[in-house]
Amino acid sequence: MFRFAAPALLTLFPLITEAASCSDTGGAYEAWKSEMATEAKAEGVGKRGIAALMGTSYSKVTIGADRNQKSFKYTLEKFLEVRGAETIISQGRSRKAKNPDFYASLEAQYGVPAGVLIAIHGMETAFGGFMGDTNVVSAIATLTYDCRRSDFFRPHLIGALLLVDQGSISMETLGAKHGELGHTQFLPGNAMNYGVDGNGDGAVDFYDLADAMASTANYLAQKGWKPGKGYQEGEPNFAVVKEWNAATVYQQAIAIMGARIDG
Repeated sequence: MFRFAAPALLTLFPLITEAASCSDTGGAYEAWKSEMATEAKAEGVGKRGIAALMGTSYSKVTIGADRNQKSFKYTLEKFLEVRGAETIISQGRSRKAKNPDFYASLEAQYGVPAGVLIAIHGMETAFGGFMGDTNVVSAIATLTYDCRRSDFFRPHLIGALLLVDQGSISMETLGAKHGELGHTQFLPGNAMNYGVDGNGDGAVDFYDLADAMASTANYLAQKGWKPGKGYQEGEPNFAVVKEWNAATVYQQAIAIMGARIDG
């Protein structure tokens, strides 16, 4: 179990002007780690975080996944079939019925209905059934080193290293192939900025269901969720749903499944 102390609405350190070099292959990765370590130290990363960075390996699995994101190629119908939408809806309704007070409390606090949160949970990890098998720090470091989206992933690398410093995650923590954490697969920078304590124990743990779901609700609320407004395409909150994932079919699937779970 990996934790960091609440409150967790932290702000990542600003980027410095001179960024470490990037590459489209893994050949310069070891040299890049030293460059990145110097920058990370300047941004407040401590000894444990730096050690975690220096202990990473170039993740070919992560690069392969980033180069072959099939969700962007599927039709909506194909995507719903591949992701097992009917199973998620059925299990999602059951989960909501078994714990209605929990989801009602989240909606009361954050304004986000149960269906949306449950749909995300089901889509991301099959309700916690599989939370990833890829080293989180190596994945995020590899994506920062890779030229394709360095600027996007760099704040998440700093976030991951700071989480290591705090003892929230370790050098061995496993997540998804892009380094996402826990039940709803938060990128490390988002984990720091939007994580909240959902179970009242004074800490935030993305591998704990209550904390993960509360943090997901908080993320959507902070992105501008309007309580009581619709979230289907063309409705006010669909713009917030789009903040969760860049694939249009993924956004549409959350809206469709969420409505059916709530219905």
